[in-house]
Amino acid sequence: MQKRKFLQLLGASTGMLPLLSLPAEAQIATPAKLLPLPINKGDLVGLISPSAATSERIQIQFAVEALQALGFRVKQGENLANRRGHLAGTDEERANDLNAMFGDPEVKAVICIRGGSGAARILPLINYGLIRDNPKPILGYSDITALHHAIYAQTGLITFHGPNGTGSWNSFNVAQFEKIFFEQEQVTFENERVEEDDLVIKKNRIQTISPGKATGDLVGGNLTVLTALAGSPYIADFTDKILFLEDIGEEPYRVDRMMSTLKLIGALDKIKGFVFGQCTDCDPSSGYGNLTLDQVFDDYILPLKIPAYRGAMIGHIPKQFILPMGATVTMNAGNGTIQLEEKIFG
Repeated sequence: MQKRKFLQLLGASTGMLPLLSLPAEAQIATPAKLLPLPINKGDLVGLISPSAATSERIQIQFAVEALQALGFRVKQGENLANRRGHLAGTDEERANDLNAMFGDPEVKAVICIRGGSGAARILPLINYGLIRDNPKPILGYSDITALHHAIYAQTGLITFHGPNGTGSWNSFNVAQFEKIFFEQEQVTFENERVEEDDLVIKKNRIQTISPGKATGDLVGGNLTVLTALAGSPYIADFTDKILFLEDIGEEPYRVDRMMSTLKLIGALDKIKGFVFGQCTDCDPSSGYGNLTLDQVFDDYILPLKIPAYRGAMIGHIPKQFILPMGATVTMNAGNGTIQLEEKIFG
């Protein structure tokens, strides 16, 4: 009996070790909102690869040329073209590139070249104090969700969920980029209307889950990446937030499992509004075993009785919103809009 009690006590104390050994920055209260400094044409921006490796060198060239066409000078990360397995170099190399760009006073913004997988591996290696002291815009999406959450949770810095360097820089994305970064407009994010030879407009349609308006700070990103951060000090506080989500290549039963995770960690019960973007290639496989996405959102979102809609231009699609994570917005679930309510640059 004494041995069993000793083992139970030992197990309890061992379970506390990760909490006791968290870095000091992981134990601080939610930081105050931190605005990035504005950027202008002609500025130097840093291009890094914090996640997966870029398969072809020409993709780096495409990213550089796109940023130059936006009006920037480009500094490539020292390890941008590295490769270790599927990753763009070792964890230390990828973290070093991120830290170096924030530490370089000449670099005014940080652009992630692509997503993929691996950004979560570098979160403990990021110098969050350096980022707090040098607040700059950082742009990317998909796996870059890990960076958005970690940086926001640790520093309060507003970051930008939008096209990666090798993403699509079509006229929609470019116009939105210029309005947000160069003109500093308090934009309203609303789906582009696509009319075809049909009595009913079907493309880019939003679906209202629960009508109404809600105001709060915007957090979210890729559902898979976000839920993988659950329980860590690198995930945003969801209290009174507007949550936006997107994903790709996930069958509805996996979306259901991840929404269940958000429910179990208490995130869904804390939010004031919900926006789901696109779930690209998320069709169910043949046979039994899948709820529909409609049923998934009915099960998890309807009981919350908060404004909610789906179908926003967020995710793995050519034309996508550039959302300032951490900024105050007002969402309208009836007409499918997200209105920026504050200045987002210092």
